[in-house]
Amino acid sequence: MGCRMKIFFLIPLLALAACGKAPAPPAAPPPEPTATPEPTATPEPVAAATPAPTPMPPPLDLSGQVTILCYHRFEEKPKDGLAMTPASFEQELQAIKDAGIEVISMDHFLAWQRGEKSIPPRAAVITIDDGYRSVYENAWPILQKFGYPFTMFVYTDYVKGGPRAGGGSMSWDQLAEMRDAGVEIGSHSLSHSALNQKKGRSDADYRAWLSTELGQSKRIIEENLGITVRTHAYPYGLHNETVREVAKAAGYEAAFTVKGERFSRGGDPFQYGRYATDSKNPGIFRTAINFGGSGGAVAPSADYARQEPGSPGAAVPPAQQAAAFPVSPAPGDVAPEALPLVSVDFSSAGAINPKSAKMVISGIGEVPAEYDPSTGMLGFRLRQRLYAEDVRVSVTAKAAGKPVAANWTFRASLQ
Repeated sequence: MGCRMKIFFLIPLLALAACGKAPAPPAAPPPEPTATPEPTATPEPVAAATPAPTPMPPPLDLSGQVTILCYHRFEEKPKDGLAMTPASFEQELQAIKDAGIEVISMDHFLAWQRGEKSIPPRAAVITIDDGYRSVYENAWPILQKFGYPFTMFVYTDYVKGGPRAGGGSMSWDQLAEMRDAGVEIGSHSLSHSALNQKKGRSDADYRAWLSTELGQSKRIIEENLGITVRTHAYPYGLHNETVREVAKAAGYEAAFTVKGERFSRGGDPFQYGRYATDSKNPGIFRTAINFGGSGGAVAPSADYARQEPGSPGAAVPPAQQAAAFPVSPAPGDVAPEALPLVSVDFSSAGAINPKSAKMVISGIGEVPAEYDPSTGMLGFRLRQRLYAEDVRVSVTAKAAGKPVAANWTFRASLQ
């Protein structure tokens, strides 16, 4: 029995040994035949589009001329020579438009001076000094009506909150509103002091004081309005070499006087002249916008001479100046005061027809000279300071029905 069971278990083992290996797995079925892909057609070559040429910018024309106007206050009843009635201001802006003069921004003006941008043949820049509230209330709406850009030169002590602020001052919020509308804001110093006067200071103290007047006002405006102040207007137009050096060191790009002139590109960027206009002296404005078709750098007197016979730019030899009539200040003399009386004595010529009298002063234009029949004197007292330049005067009138004239030159006072 035991033997039969052993045999029973050995039979399968022997059968496996006889095969020598395990049975192979069934073969995989042959792969399905794949279809041969159709040949892809070669695309036709497409010509690359020729890019349109970039248009070349027009060449710069830097040959234009600029007149810069300076205003202050805008009042219905002007009390002094700094004021302009709103109606007169609007009439002047209309005259600019009618004359075909394009008003450009300060940014445009500076770019032109740097040689980066053209200007029209005849252009004007409008500036307003000090920071009177009447600019915000009366002048700005008129400027907006014409769409004219302009620049505000403010002295920071006068802005609301400053030590010299009053009821007629603008506030920083008003200035910020104007800034947001695109109005350029420049510096007019800290306290509006005459910057050319040392007042007993040493050279070092004088420079330090100037750095405060010019530098601190710039910083205060920048901090309050978040802008970069690039320009400065000298109070009263007064400056000297030291003032100009300190202004440049303070970071200004340009500075402005009130020495009326129309000029071409070039010149000292820290002595750009402006015509200070007001309601009492309309001749200043007429001179400012009368370009006369002249080209090149033009000083006011020389340009006016080409437009008006006998004007202050006329070449008159010193020996012949005012030979027939006494004048004051005398030819070649320095004026004895900052705002002198400019006069001529026509008494020897007979009675003057007041309506025929005309006085023109370089840097200002035609002025409303007054005639005193008891003395035969025709005179006008200056209302604005002039920097130390030759001041040319031309006076014409009719005495006893005959024309009389006087032409002479004096120098403005530095004091």
